Amino acid sequence: MNRLFSFGLGFSAEVLSARLAAQGWEIAGTSRDAANIERLTAIGYGVVRFTGAFSDELARALHGTTHLLHSIPPGTDGDPVLNAASEAIAALPALQWTGYLSTVGVYGDQKGAWVDEETPVAPNSERTHARVTAETAWLAFGTEIGVPVQIFRLAGIYGPGRSAFDKLKDGTARRIVKPGQVFSRIHVEDIASVLEGSIAQPHAGAIYNVADDEPAPPDEVIAHAAELLGVPPPPAVPFEEADLPPMARSFYQGTRRIGNKRIKSELGVSLRYPTYRDGLAALLDAQR
Repeated sequence: MNRLFSFGLGFSAEVLSARLAAQGWEIAGTSRDAANIERLTAIGYGVVRFTGAFSDELARALHGTTHLLHSIPPGTDGDPVLNAASEAIAALPALQWTGYLSTVGVYGDQKGAWVDEETPVAPNSERTHARVTAETAWLAFGTEIGVPVQIFRLAGIYGPGRSAFDKLKDGTARRIVKPGQVFSRIHVEDIASVLEGSIAQPHAGAIYNVADDEPAPPDEVIAHAAELLGVPPPPAVPFEEADLPPMARSFYQGTRRIGNKRIKSELGVSLRYPTYRDGLAALLDAQR
């Protein structure tokens, strides 16, 4: 029996979990939120609370794990899963695949250039430095225990309930203009397809950029979503005049275009939503 355990059974992991559960897999994982644990448990998943400390409850939930997915960001003291559970993970007798969800932010500022998985990382914040350290630690851990670890560098994630439509509807959408700024994105269903492709064809030590085919300025995405909804777009705000919180401002510190050829050539992935226009159109259709 295949069993997926997700440290951080959140937005992306839940889409993958639903697909695998439909194929007969057992699903387990962790969450910090009591309401989320209750909801996922009602679905039939074995979900336990994890806030950085190992517990007997966590040990029981890990039992039988064949595939491990990790999406919890590192903290100031390193990767929380390796810190708390490396011995237990190393002792799992049936573990055959591990995926670590990272971020394309590790490439830093590439001045708008295209990057691929061979591009040297250039983290430009404490947050992305921590990600690079965590990636390195997980790859080394996989080599140490003899289990293939794959790194997935995710672009900006969107999907049902988390898109430009939702921001427009709740009044939080902002059309911030910074000349030359582009972001890469990825629909959550395409993330699941990449992970499924990797599970079917593990490659120890592999790193994959997970992004769609068309990087685009964020203001254009908001404007297109507004057009689809038939509402006026928010007014354009120059980046220099935008009063952004530090985390949001940090995303504008660099611009890069994320190349995704490896997920296609090595994993055979065909993106369901190759551009933000395809993804937004599908989300709108699903709401009707």
